[in-house]
Amino acid sequence: MNAADRFRAAVESRDLAALEDLFTQDVCLYSPVKFTPFEGRPMVLALFGVLLRTFEDFRYVGRYAGSAETSADGSESPSEILLFRASVNGKAIHGIDLVHYAEDGRIKEFTVMVRPQSAVHALGEAVLAGLVADGLAPAPASGAAGR
Repeated sequence: MNAADRFRAAVESRDLAALEDLFTQDVCLYSPVKFTPFEGRPMVLALFGVLLRTFEDFRYVGRYAGSAETSADGSESPSEILLFRASVNGKAIHGIDLVHYAEDGRIKEFTVMVRPQSAVHALGEAVLAGLVADGLAPAPASGAAGR
């Protein structure tokens, strides 16, 4: 089973511990609700802990493999797009996970894109609440979500 299969199985079974070895130490996760990436394995794993609690009815529905340029340094790496469906607080979400792999096969960069805009807002609010609850982010000042 390759890294993509192990990742997909861990997410679908909500097994956070199984994700740990799949990320490089310096993994970056680009979110649809935050301009700067979440950086480093501890932070990305903490974020996945929140996401696994936040998404309802999460399932992968497709997969494309190839290579693509990374955001971090512009180098080309083996990559996959994993298409997913889920809901957050009753809002249906369609999305993709763009996964870039390091030479050792672990995930070095992860970009999440979701639609529609109402789902992006619902996801952002739910994730921020989860990060605040876990002590990973300060409570926002009014109107500061997603900055």
